[in-house]
Amino acid sequence: MLELIKAVNEWMWSLGLLIILCGTGIYFTIRLKFIQVRKFGEGLRLVFGHFRMNGEKREHGEMTPFQSLATAIAAQVGTGNLTGAATALVSGGPGAIFWMWVSAFFGMATIYGEAVLAQEYKTTVDGEVTGGPVYYIRQAFKGTFGKILAVVFAVFIILALGFMGNMVQSNSIGAAFGQVFEARNIKIPPVAVGILLAVTALFIFVGGTKRLAAVVEKMVPFMAAVYIIGSLILIGMNITALPGALKMIFVGAFRPEAILGGAAGITVREAIRYGVARGLFSNEAGMGSTPHAHARAAAKNPHEQGMTAMISVFIDTFIILNLTVFTILTSGVLSSGKEGIALTQEAFVSNFGGFGDIFVAVCLLFFAFSTILGWHFFGEINVRYLFGKKAVKVYSVIVAAFIIVGSTLKVDLVWELADFFNGLMVIPNALALLALSGVVVTISKKFGKK
Repeated sequence: MLELIKAVNEWMWSLGLLIILCGTGIYFTIRLKFIQVRKFGEGLRLVFGHFRMNGEKREHGEMTPFQSLATAIAAQVGTGNLTGAATALVSGGPGAIFWMWVSAFFGMATIYGEAVLAQEYKTTVDGEVTGGPVYYIRQAFKGTFGKILAVVFAVFIILALGFMGNMVQSNSIGAAFGQVFEARNIKIPPVAVGILLAVTALFIFVGGTKRLAAVVEKMVPFMAAVYIIGSLILIGMNITALPGALKMIFVGAFRPEAILGGAAGITVREAIRYGVARGLFSNEAGMGSTPHAHARAAAKNPHEQGMTAMISVFIDTFIILNLTVFTILTSGVLSSGKEGIALTQEAFVSNFGGFGDIFVAVCLLFFAFSTILGWHFFGEINVRYLFGKKAVKVYSVIVAAFIIVGSTLKVDLVWELADFFNGLMVIPNALALLALSGVVVTISKKFGKK
């Protein structure tokens, strides 16, 4: 099964999806006149101007702008930032990070478009405000084709995030704590961690949007602050290695063999493939996941929510993910033979001693658990679209089961499954984004002037 999925991913991620993802981002960047640069400062003011850790409550399933941003970031900042960055470094070399930056820069324009369309075409179902790609796909393509494409996207996102994606999160949490237990000769099976995660998640799942918003608006700022401080201390301890780390990234992007040696077998194609794939898993720009959160925001206008969405990609990739990258590269542990979350833990252990692996495991617990909550919520919206409100409880129980299963699987199989379904999600979402690009440009001009 692993070899089959690897072969499909190799074909899917080698050219087609890279062109779709980066091409869509470049197209929106040009049409919106580099909005991620022009409106970056304004986006920052919107985000931190709405900062609340105990925000006001909204009715009819709506969220405050900060709660919707926190939900989006909760989904974005997860395993991809701690484990995905390490996986990209091992599989694509340090040069993969350069291509991750490139895709994220253009992805800021893509996610602006996603958030704008989610706000523009949001609707009310069963008394709750909702929205997302299934709704703007139907606006982009009328008739039978639009209906089929929306259903296809809904099925893919339920599989990609609700089931496979949440297996990745629980798998990484189980692996991180397994590393901690093993180093101390404590015998606790990974499945025990999975069961505890599943039970806790189910409690929040059944509480609906209000409970989710209340949890993430408190969890996201706290978890980000703790990890940022710890990472900056580590990088500061190895500050003399920082120029060398930057050189590895820029040279490795175009000449991987010059950094890793020809024996590593990593080419520019691998660097691009793993950089873009892991970047997508981390910031989700173009995937069609975060629009579900942005649609629920009680924003003044779609343009403002679009600018807020741009900042979420910046926080995810250019701050949190980069911290993981530089902790690994400046610590000199890339050649340690470890992979995934174990590599990130090795970087912290080499500097912080026995406290390092515990620090990473606890941070990952918060990061990945918040992503589980966000991804369940995104899948739930599509379950409601396909099967109605009654199917949500069944969906929640199945997600909990996948969380338990994920904690027991091999890490490479889980990541390959996630890459496969993430890739499938991109296609219908990108088609709708391109078809409605004129709407995005019109809204940007209308409210951008004000």
